[in-house]
Amino acid sequence: MKTVKPLADYRLCVETVGGRSGVFDMKPYLDRGVFRELRDPGYFNRVGIVLGAVTWPNEQDIAPETLLAGLVGESAEALVQGHSSHLEVAGVQIKDLTP
Repeated sequence: MKTVKPLADYRLCVETVGGRSGVFDMKPYLDRGVFRELRDPGYFNRVGIVLGAVTWPNEQDIAPETLLAGLVGESAEALVQGHSSHLEVAGVQIKDLTP
């Protein structure tokens, strides 16, 4: 990971070294083991990157592959690449995105 910024509602804005970016929702993890500490907004906001992984001071971290799999809000170009010429964003179908 290249950058990570905490957002409201326990979400993270993430950019990878490869240029992918999007938002990862941490809410599904907040009731699991070591991640419970992240329910404190002040602590959640102390997120950073250590050795390429999204990490908090008490060593909670998200595996890069988990983060990438849950990333939403990428650019339309990244979402369409390798897919059909139709894209659905927030329930709205966008057609003919390929040249």
